[in-house]
Amino acid sequence: MMESVGVYGFCGCKAKNKMKCDSRWEIAASETAPTSAYSSPARSLGDTGITPLSPSHIVNDTDSNVSEQQSFLVVVAIDFGTTSSGYAYSFTKEPECIHVMRRWEGGDPGVSNQKTPTTILLTPERKFHSFGYAARDFYHDLDPNEAKQWLYLEKFKMKLHTTGDLTMDTDLTAANGKKVKALEIFAYALQYFKEQALKELSDQAGSEFENSDVRWVITVPAIWKQPAKQFMRQAAYQAGLASPENSEQLIIALEPEAASIYCRKLRLHQMIELSSKAAVNGYSGSDTVGAGFTQAKEHIRRNRQSRTFLVENVIGEIWSELEEGDKYVVVDSGGGTVDLTVHQIRLPEGHLKELYKATGGPYGSLGVDYEFENLLCKIFGEDFIEQFKIKRPAAWVDLMIAFESRKRAAAPDRTNPLNITLPFSFIDYYKKFRGHSVEHALRKSNVDFVKWSSQGMLRMSPDAMNALFKPTIDSIIEHLRDLFQKPEVSTVKFLFLVGGFAEAPLLQQAVQAAFGDKCRIIIPQDVGLTILKGAVLFGLDPAVIKVRRSPLTYGVGVLNRYVEGKHPPEKLLVKDGTRWCTDVFDKFISADQSVALGELVKRSYTPAKPSQLVIVINIYSSEHDDVSFITDPGVKKCGTLRLDLTGTSGTAVPARREIQTLMQFGDTEIKATAIDIATSKSVKVGIDFLNY
Repeated sequence: MMESVGVYGFCGCKAKNKMKCDSRWEIAASETAPTSAYSSPARSLGDTGITPLSPSHIVNDTDSNVSEQQSFLVVVAIDFGTTSSGYAYSFTKEPECIHVMRRWEGGDPGVSNQKTPTTILLTPERKFHSFGYAARDFYHDLDPNEAKQWLYLEKFKMKLHTTGDLTMDTDLTAANGKKVKALEIFAYALQYFKEQALKELSDQAGSEFENSDVRWVITVPAIWKQPAKQFMRQAAYQAGLASPENSEQLIIALEPEAASIYCRKLRLHQMIELSSKAAVNGYSGSDTVGAGFTQAKEHIRRNRQSRTFLVENVIGEIWSELEEGDKYVVVDSGGGTVDLTVHQIRLPEGHLKELYKATGGPYGSLGVDYEFENLLCKIFGEDFIEQFKIKRPAAWVDLMIAFESRKRAAAPDRTNPLNITLPFSFIDYYKKFRGHSVEHALRKSNVDFVKWSSQGMLRMSPDAMNALFKPTIDSIIEHLRDLFQKPEVSTVKFLFLVGGFAEAPLLQQAVQAAFGDKCRIIIPQDVGLTILKGAVLFGLDPAVIKVRRSPLTYGVGVLNRYVEGKHPPEKLLVKDGTRWCTDVFDKFISADQSVALGELVKRSYTPAKPSQLVIVINIYSSEHDDVSFITDPGVKKCGTLRLDLTGTSGTAVPARREIQTLMQFGDTEIKATAIDIATSKSVKVGIDFLNY
């Protein structure tokens, strides 16, 4: 099997912007003995190199997305959340109507069920059984001994954020401790949503709805690294939403971007303003956060029976106050992560430009759950809690459900205690494990703000509950403070607080107190559905985000003329009397560089050896901007373009055969293409972070 050294050739000029460089590059072939296979592809592999033929340049191909969406009858967006998930859709002929999925069966007191918990249940034979409330309720009703055989998973999305070396073989751990492939679980979940959505669409249309009629949109956090975003696409392919051959059928949308797109449509009656900057909607900053939000929630409750949201084809009143160049921050606070994105308005169309690359971290509402678990460990002992989770997994789920509903009742001005019911099996198992009662453990512990109630409940003071929120909220505020220090963010006009965790009055109050005097703080009503609705709008018009920041530096491995004193001696390669420096990282685009939607970096190469019939271009990436060599720390191979020209020898080709290479940036994913100009043979590849 023929392998390749990658792309060789480097201009060596000092042009600040490589794309503007117009020098000619010369190169030769490499046939030396192998050294380290990865560290120096130039030396290790025996293929001929490629000579760059012309200066690189940018082509703006902004119309490429326009025609694609026309062939779909409907856009279905799936908000795959850490704690809860759901879908919404809109017919392309009625883009002003967004329909949120049918009400889910089941549900918890005090928790709206327009989304369903992100929970999945597999049979003991590892076959898909159920998802959401149905999975949770079935698992809950199983006999404790039988439950140990079933595989129950919840809050598993965070694994994609926390796994540094994510691959297609990454495992998840079910509640019973058994391992299962993450790709399988994500594919099962997406397949479930696909079936639910197609069934609902078919029922509504009165005839069978085909998957080919649907453009799918899946939301992911903007701060996810590229492998996690690609993993979600692979899971969607496995679930049958789209295929690699028809990749345009699926769009990966960034959650804060989706929220931003929806927020631009907001009317006054669809939002609550928290800041002291001005009064909107009858609420001013001097009103309590709770009062404004209670009124809004009542409005939502009354309108909840209607699952159709009208999105007027106009700019909302808040948006109409924005002028060319105005900046705003979207804070997407969900179950697992908090994503911060800074956008700038571009008139007259109101397109969006990403001003500062997405930042954030694992500061979602799950942090509050972890604090509650730590509190239980403090009272009852870490050894007991770990054993209880393994031996009574269904009862542990029950306990966390009870905590969730009380967590939602936490508020800054609350004075009465919050009661959390302990499952009977917790009380019973603790007595067997320790030999004394739960009540005894509470009396013995140093935790004086949690008491035992004779009705079998933990009674927490409001201060105790607020203390569980504090570490997570402090992290969010600190991260926002850091963001506001950046020059690009200093003159922000609005802060939009969105995502499920944005419903928490404690978070609202903290954001208001810290930033209410710097900008206007806006919360959309039905804030938990903001991303879902925005993702539908994004699917209808993917070109609305015009400029993004590249999360990584991309380039190719090349050879350069060796310069004594400038290049490291270990990179010296002598070939046919010419001294070459190997492994030079030739930059296509830098991390945090602004990239327009559809922007193409185009370069032309020629095989150094005219008889060469396999052209291989290896693509590399790095989180750092100052990369010199492909062997530098953190540089990863993330794509290979292999253009096989065998069988074209009869074709009349010029002496210097032109191989055109294009890399398209600015979309949520990156695509590369190589074309043999003489024969029009081409090969495409998506940048791949999971298989190298």
